[in-house]
Amino acid sequence: MSTTTHDAPVADEVGPEAEETNYLNHETSVWSWLTTKDHKRIGVLYCVSLALVFLAAGVLALLMRAELSGSGETLMGNDTYNQVFTMHGILMVFLFLVPSIPAILGNFVLPLQIGAKDVAFPKLNLASWYVYMAGAILTIAALLTGGVDTGWTFYTPYSSTTGGGVLWMTAAIFVAGFASIFTGINFIVTVHKMRAPGMTWNRLPLFIWGLYATSIVQVLATPVIGITMMLLILEQTMQIGIFDPALGGDPVLFQHFFWFYSHPAVYIMILPAFGILSELIATFSRSRIFGYRAIALSSVAIAMLGFLVWGHHMFVSGQSAISSIVFSLITYLIGIPSGIKVFNWVATLYKGSIWLQTPMLYALSFLFLFTIGGFTGIMVGVLAVDVQLHDTYYVVGHFHYVMMGGSVVALLGGMHYWWPKITGRMYNETLGKIAAGLVFLGFNLTFFPQLVLGSRGMPRRYANYAERFTDLHQLSTYGSWVLGAGLFLILGYALWSLAYGEEAPANPWGATTLEWTNVAAVPDHHNFERTPLVTRGPYDFHLADEVFGGGDGTALGEDVPRMPEPAPDAPSEDPAETTRT
Repeated sequence: MSTTTHDAPVADEVGPEAEETNYLNHETSVWSWLTTKDHKRIGVLYCVSLALVFLAAGVLALLMRAELSGSGETLMGNDTYNQVFTMHGILMVFLFLVPSIPAILGNFVLPLQIGAKDVAFPKLNLASWYVYMAGAILTIAALLTGGVDTGWTFYTPYSSTTGGGVLWMTAAIFVAGFASIFTGINFIVTVHKMRAPGMTWNRLPLFIWGLYATSIVQVLATPVIGITMMLLILEQTMQIGIFDPALGGDPVLFQHFFWFYSHPAVYIMILPAFGILSELIATFSRSRIFGYRAIALSSVAIAMLGFLVWGHHMFVSGQSAISSIVFSLITYLIGIPSGIKVFNWVATLYKGSIWLQTPMLYALSFLFLFTIGGFTGIMVGVLAVDVQLHDTYYVVGHFHYVMMGGSVVALLGGMHYWWPKITGRMYNETLGKIAAGLVFLGFNLTFFPQLVLGSRGMPRRYANYAERFTDLHQLSTYGSWVLGAGLFLILGYALWSLAYGEEAPANPWGATTLEWTNVAAVPDHHNFERTPLVTRGPYDFHLADEVFGGGDGTALGEDVPRMPEPAPDAPSEDPAETTRT
């Protein structure tokens, strides 16, 4: 790739008064926020909404762990416990994990990284937030009408014959699904049609590749869960036999429909996390990504293969032996592109100038935690092993190592990374590192014992258990307190940063993607004063001082590591080599 990025001239220059405004202060009324079409503001709206959902779901998780600290009834009865873990799962999966990274960081970062002024359909983008909020309101209605105790999977015939808030909750998921579809369509069109001149597919940041693959899954898979929820509503209200055996329906059919969406949904949650990790590892190792094309195309491969493995959730549901064998083999296959990513990230770290700032700590945590999640996933993909581990706490531990150890940890790393660009403020780095340590320690103390519990036969979804499981359950509960302390610490210094944090420089990390190098500390509401003309790759850190500086023409700070010097016997860089993509 070539060496510089230029700005294409435009007719109108921006005056000094406009330079002082940004997307946060150019309009300040509540109405301006509620009617905004600015992708950055919509990302902030999503951030506030999802933070509240995460807080509610997290409190429910702490209540669950408190109840499980002893083998008898501690805080709540069995029925209440069923409702608590059901709502925890629904809130976390459907209202937080699925929309989180695309809705918050995708909305904010994607147009900036490709040099666009906004997404392709700004009104549709705003509509997605309103649709999401409608789903959240229906969720509250479900709580007010008796709650839901079916488990987050809504398995029939129990869900189709249970009253209370099940009808409202299925309607909430149906409605919220449209927000995911709107976002996916918007991102696909934006990436295809609104890239800056010179922003070829081989120059796209890897975060964009992750969002692009995610959007494909969102558009193709989400309608399936929407149709499934609608069929469940029709069965409840009109007594049409679809899933309920008493009406002539087939409950296994529901499982096929549900997991045909829900396993691809795992990749809606994890693919953008992969993209974040690529950005963090490249920036904080000051190194060009090793195997750029392999990482980019592996995201697309995961998105495609993700549609073919839903049956590994149904090994004990009565499906044919041949089907189970095929699904097991494809499960092994999908581990290959994930492994490609991990090996290439490690190769990028090799001989890099590693800078252990808070975002990098989350990236390193991700590598450890997601690897455990991946290996345990392969284990439950083995037919003979799954028969023993199915519906045990082993599955709970595996799921959380992938979803929280993957998606949530990556989201935390990404939020710390782009926080200066989103808010114009720096957070307290010392507190950030302490919180990252608490999250890592608390997470492993919480969920590793659950892997052991499952291997010893502890079933999932149980409020009570045999005395022999008490010690491990108590360790898991203590770990949840450490994890919760880390997350509340993050909330505390984030709020402090908004009010009292130091003003952020334009490029505090010395990053080289467009959002850091072509805009001010806080982006203007039109993103770019002039349309960028891209003539380089996204990770050319050897140009950081000469070209990019701090994003505003100044040199990078002394604390920002530079590219490592080549070894004395290493050949000088061939200019022709830098032009290769």
